[in-house]
Amino acid sequence: MTDLSATTGVTDRPSGTTRSAGPDPVRRFLDEHAPQTPCLVVDLATVRSRYRQLRAALPDARICYAVKANPAPEVVGELVALGSAFDVASPGEIDLCLAEGADPASISYGNTIKKPRDIARAHEQGVRLFATDSAADLAAIAECAPGAAVFCRVLVDNEGSRTPFGRKFGCAPESAAQLLVRARELGLDPYGVSFHIGSQQLDPNAWEHGIAAAGRVFADCARAGAPLRMVDLGGGLPAAYTEDTPRTEDYVLAIERALQREFGADRPELLIEPGRYIAGDAGVLRSEVVLVSEAGDGAGRWVYLDIGRYNGLAETEGEAIAYRLRTARDDDPTGPVVIAGPTCDGDDVLYQRTRYELPVTLRSGDWVDLLSAGAYTASYSSVGFNGFTPLPTYCVDGEQR
Repeated sequence: MTDLSATTGVTDRPSGTTRSAGPDPVRRFLDEHAPQTPCLVVDLATVRSRYRQLRAALPDARICYAVKANPAPEVVGELVALGSAFDVASPGEIDLCLAEGADPASISYGNTIKKPRDIARAHEQGVRLFATDSAADLAAIAECAPGAAVFCRVLVDNEGSRTPFGRKFGCAPESAAQLLVRARELGLDPYGVSFHIGSQQLDPNAWEHGIAAAGRVFADCARAGAPLRMVDLGGGLPAAYTEDTPRTEDYVLAIERALQREFGADRPELLIEPGRYIAGDAGVLRSEVVLVSEAGDGAGRWVYLDIGRYNGLAETEGEAIAYRLRTARDDDPTGPVVIAGPTCDGDDVLYQRTRYELPVTLRSGDWVDLLSAGAYTASYSSVGFNGFTPLPTYCVDGEQR
C-alpha cells in the first residue's frame, strides 16, 4: 500500500492536495494509492466548478458556503481564493475560515442557537453579521456584538426536501418583523430576513414560500420605520443521488420569478448558503465489504460495509439520502440486498426499504464506492463510537492549471 503521508505532505492526518490527471481524478487516486477504508476523496476542481456555476447563475448574490457541509481546510481554502463568503455554525468554523485566509467580513454566523460568549468571541474576531430567531438570542447579540447587523430566520414549509428541518429554526413572519424592529431599538442594524426550505430540495418552486414570507417581513418593518435590505435564500440546492434533480437553471428561474413578484424594482440584496450543492458531487466515499450473508429468516442477502450511520452516513437515517453506488464487480449479475454498517447497533442499517441491487459475486474485501458523498459525511463522522475512527478526507485536484 502506498504511503499516503508522503503523497499528501501531511503526517498526522490524511489531508492535503494531490494532483491527479485524467477524466476521473478521484478514481485514479483510489486505484493508484489504495487508501485504507473507509475514506472520503474530494476533487477540488469540482468544488471550483460548482461555485463558478452558481456565481454565473446568480451574479448579484453573495455566496456563503455552508462550512458544515464539508469543513476540509482545502475546500475552504479553495473557496476563499474564489472570493466566497461563508455561513458558519460555531466558533470552530470561524477559526477554520480565518485560518484559511477568509476576511471576517465575509463570515455570516448563521446559527440561531449560540452562547453569549461565542457571540462575543466572533465579534472580537471581526464577524459583523448574525442570524437570530428569538428575543433571547437577539438580546445576547445586542449585548455581546454591539452594532452588528442581524437577519431574522423565518419558519417556512419544507415540503419537497429530502432532509427537512422541522420546527427547530425560524419564527413566524410577524414575530420576525417584531424582532427586527426591536433590533433597531437595541442599536443593531436590522439587515434582512433568511429562510431555509430544507436540504436536498427537489422542488424549485419551494423558494416561493420563503421569498413571500420575506416580502411580508420587509413590508411590516418598513411600516414600523425599520427598513430591511437583504434576503438570505438559505441552502437546499441538491447534489446528484439516485433521484433525478432539476437543473440549476430551473431553481434560478423560480427564485427570480418570486423575487420579481414580491419586490419588483426594489430588489433586495441576496445571500445564498450552498453546502451540498458545492461539495456533494465533488466527493467519493470508498468503503470495503466486511461481510456478505444470507439472512436465515428469508430476508435475503445482507451486505455489511465498513462505513455506517455513525462514521459518516448519518444522512441515511430514514433512508433520506440514497447514494449512487459503484463496486469492484459492476460487470457481474446483480441481486437485491440490504445494506448495513459495521457497528453493534441495531439502527446501523443503511438501506432496507430502498431497493438496491449489487453484484451477486460481491464478497468480503471488495470495495464499494458511494458517489456524490462529499457533503455531510466526514463532518458527521463520530469520534470513537464502537471504537471506529472519524472518516479521513483526501483532496485531489483534477484540473490542470
